[in-house]
Amino acid sequence: MSVGLVIVSHSEKIAEGVVDLAAQMAPDVVLAAAGGTGDGAGPARIGTSFDRVQAAIEQADGGDGVVILTDLGSAVMTAEMVLEFLDPTAREKVRLAHAALVEGAVAAAVQAQGGSPVDDVLRAAEGAVVSIRPEEFEPFVSHAAAAPGVGPSAPPPSDGPPPEGERTARGSWTLPNQMGLHARPAATLATGLTDLDAEITVNGVDGKSVMLLMSLGLGQGRTVSVEAVGPDAQAAVDFVGREVEAGFGEPT
Repeated sequence: MSVGLVIVSHSEKIAEGVVDLAAQMAPDVVLAAAGGTGDGAGPARIGTSFDRVQAAIEQADGGDGVVILTDLGSAVMTAEMVLEFLDPTAREKVRLAHAALVEGAVAAAVQAQGGSPVDDVLRAAEGAVVSIRPEEFEPFVSHAAAAPGVGPSAPPPSDGPPPEGERTARGSWTLPNQMGLHARPAATLATGLTDLDAEITVNGVDGKSVMLLMSLGLGQGRTVSVEAVGPDAQAAVDFVGREVEAGFGEPT
């Protein structure tokens, strides 16, 4: 099993949409939507429901814990009320994240997919990159992906010596797939690198962070440069190389 996620939103459609998005990158993680309010007899109304949040926690709890993500302030209040009524044993494994809903859900789902414990999944959600400046952060399909070869090039590898006794590895490849390093390939890399014992950077950002990988905005034809330091350094570089050369299983 893995840590489950609960998505609480005032809108039923928003909650279900975030679940659908995160599930694309974490197929083995249980994600439960708790959006809107109502008795189930008709369309959900805008708001949050104690009963829906409670049911979603029960659905997402597979034994390894649950992380809850919310949209607006009153959703936080509803989630906190539900937590107060949980059995103490169950409550110990549930975390309420203070994170952006979409970015946090994606980052948490990828972390959970890798089998991380609940507190690591919580940290991934709360540490997800958030920016309202598109020139700094262009998630999913970026302007750079739409114009291959345009934009800043990959940073050069560091010339500094590695720590004494540490294994190092480097590699560079050109992205062949049409959509470049968008959400799903970024999740593939972050998930595959999570458990490797190495510090890994991809074009200068943490290779284990799906949000930072997405922030690179690398389109088709752009260069992916990897540096890794640690016992699994070569395994990390080889993994990235295989995925890039295969185009992440997408059209090239």
